[in-house]
Amino acid sequence: MVFNRRTGSIVRFSEFKQANDALTARFDAESEFVDDADIEVVVLGAASKEALQRTHGRYFRGVREMAADALGNLRTYEANSHARLAI
Repeated sequence: MVFNRRTGSIVRFSEFKQANDALTARFDAESEFVDDADIEVVVLGAASKEALQRTHGRYFRGVREMAADALGNLRTYEANSHARLAI
């Protein structure tokens, strides 16, 4: 996968059955984007794209979604912390 960190978007996503093919594509993409510091080239492995979305969500969700999730998690943590202190 080729990911643009500045825009938070996937530039290229490819699926491979063989690990060697994925690594070859990675090296090709690294050569292609060598001068672009905003580009991240990664090889991720999982049983399905859905599994990748769960384990590597930052590549598949926008900044606003991640921020909203983080804020929700913080609020839950704070509520649980205050509840423990009240006991």
